[in-house]
Amino acid sequence: MEKHKIIELKGICKSYGGEKVLSDISLDIYDNEFVTMLGPSGCGKTTTLRIIAGFEHPDKGSVYFDGKDITALPPYQRHVNTVFQKYALFPHLNVYENIAFGLRVAKRPEEEIREQVKEMLRLVNLSSFEKRHVTTLSGGQQQRVAIARALINKPRVLLLDEPLGALDLKLRKDMQQELKNIRKQTGITFIYVTHDQEEALSLSDRVIVMNAGEIQQVGAPIDIYNEPVNAYVADFIGESNILDGVMLEDYKVRLAGHTFDCVDKGFEANEPVDVVIRPEDVDVVAPEKGMLTGLVTQVTFMGVHYEIIVEIDHFKWMIQTTDYVAPDSRIGIYIEPDAFHVMKKSEYSDLFGDYSSYSFEHELLSENVDEEALEE
Repeated sequence: MEKHKIIELKGICKSYGGEKVLSDISLDIYDNEFVTMLGPSGCGKTTTLRIIAGFEHPDKGSVYFDGKDITALPPYQRHVNTVFQKYALFPHLNVYENIAFGLRVAKRPEEEIREQVKEMLRLVNLSSFEKRHVTTLSGGQQQRVAIARALINKPRVLLLDEPLGALDLKLRKDMQQELKNIRKQTGITFIYVTHDQEEALSLSDRVIVMNAGEIQQVGAPIDIYNEPVNAYVADFIGESNILDGVMLEDYKVRLAGHTFDCVDKGFEANEPVDVVIRPEDVDVVAPEKGMLTGLVTQVTFMGVHYEIIVEIDHFKWMIQTTDYVAPDSRIGIYIEPDAFHVMKKSEYSDLFGDYSSYSFEHELLSENVDEEALEE
């Protein structure tokens, strides 16, 4: 069955003060899916969301809703509602009246308002909170009220701009689950903006990775993680060892002075490539059994696993293992063919790679702290 396109962005460009924020963004969003726009601050994800909402207008390009051009429509005429990180609740109204607000503006009958508010309170697990003032609620409860208020008018699309950013970690996790449940129960399309890659991977049907006003990759979370298209996506989504390599022929890649079997094909003979190897895909073995051997320079206990840094031929690898490895020991590493992911060279090649930058940054921070202490 063919999926129904609910929103289409075609060639969207936007600049502020001569600085390009969005560059030729084209994107299809389908009915009843959870889509996340993921990227660092300033990548254009919130501007894209605001253009869909109608709060911003593109310099070039068009926005379509259900096949109709809505580029010039004001926000209140679009079948979308937005939930912001700052909840924007009415402090002088209780929970019930905050949620009822949209229906009161629409002059709906009192009985309908009562039924709809009751349904929304049930949906966001706040059934006994209707008489509470919003100023007495926790951050998570206030966010639920904001979501209920946005949903009560039954929008076709709910836009969520970093809605969990102000919450602590445990509450964020709880609310992520709530959002997934709400989306399933309502069947509404959710378009979610975040810079948190774990949040994007756990919530979404599809992830849109953005950087510098451009879409880098669109795909299911597992595809984005396992098959990144370039070094930027590989680095931004999860931890990565990104090495320079050469694709000798189909299924043969050379890196770190050795030739390895891999599952990639379709490259030119001897084509320079970027090779991604995820830390959890590297097995620690005895030095004599390793494909490569190196010196352990750092070991950090992370709860479920150890995160170790191993220097091999002047490249610092990150490896995640459940087995303890002693600092300053020599180890071997073994990598299965399907753990190599080969990517074409891009503008992001050589910007990311090993973990020496972390120790360098740490030294700089230490120097700054020492200087501040001396000044005092």
